[in-house]
Amino acid sequence: MRIRTTRVIGAVGSLALASTLVACGSESDTAGPLSNAADASDAKHPEWSKYTFTIGDNGGDGSQALAKLTGVFDNAPYKVRFARFTYGPPLVQAAASGDIDLGSVGDVPPITGAAKEYGFKIVAVNRSLTPDQALENIIVPKGSKLKTAADLKGKRIAVPQGSSAHGLALNALKSVGLTPKDAKLVFLDPAAGATAFNTGKVDAWAIWNPQSAIAVKNGARILVKGLPPIDQTSSYYVASDKSLKDKTKRAALTDVLKRLSREFAWAVKHPDQYARALSQEQGIPPADAKASLAAYSNRVTPVEQSDIELEQKLADAFLEAGQITKKVDVESITDNLLPAGYDSSKLKVTS
Repeated sequence: MRIRTTRVIGAVGSLALASTLVACGSESDTAGPLSNAADASDAKHPEWSKYTFTIGDNGGDGSQALAKLTGVFDNAPYKVRFARFTYGPPLVQAAASGDIDLGSVGDVPPITGAAKEYGFKIVAVNRSLTPDQALENIIVPKGSKLKTAADLKGKRIAVPQGSSAHGLALNALKSVGLTPKDAKLVFLDPAAGATAFNTGKVDAWAIWNPQSAIAVKNGARILVKGLPPIDQTSSYYVASDKSLKDKTKRAALTDVLKRLSREFAWAVKHPDQYARALSQEQGIPPADAKASLAAYSNRVTPVEQSDIELEQKLADAFLEAGQITKKVDVESITDNLLPAGYDSSKLKVTS
């Protein structure tokens, strides 16, 4: 499937571009289990051959490695490439500017993006297959005297600004009657947050897996779990308005999303291969990758009214807390790509 691999060096905000995968046709030496992944209802669509879609890979979610392993884009009538982002906000910004066509982020980046009038839409939902397991947490160092969220008053909390972990920190404080003014939110990207946490420059860190799980393995302790009602366990696919507004390109992008959902459905049923893909992309030991699989095991569905309501509640909370300065109407930035009833967990995937 991989025709060529190029190394791109550069940055857009906090964007970190990974190896670029360009997939098309039958160049693969060995057919992958999903090399004939097109839906039976889809025609060949020769008019799609002019497109190259850029997929935003949020923090090494395994999508690029899985695409190569499964061959899910082998017979696609278009090409795809992947761009690596360190976390959600710059991915949303890239979608808004048309630098990427599609990508998955947490619950907060679409809100902070919309507050800045970025041109993107929420097009699908990643629903956790393990909703009773937190995908992110607020953690404290070994030996910390903090016991509850209330103890965060006056403390320094490392937070990736505009990320889902930002929402977790905000809601955790709110749950005990505190506001961001009662604690010190130190806005750091994940790498800088890890350094601050490990060197004692902050008292707590709001962060997702695998970073949270690895820190706990090394002695950190979970102070607040990222579970309802404090936190969502779903994430969201966003797409560029530039791709959505063109009828032909939109149809092709829908096929891209279906193929991505199919590769992840396959990965959920093959956890060892999934862990290896995550290990490869994130540069972490396979054991750590396997321990964090719950954070990446999802089913892809259309956006439902209940999702819009949850996002709207979160957007209103951000506005109330002064974390954004413009009211966000979540329904106006929602545009489903998938047909009603679509659920990737129900797809039949080859062993």
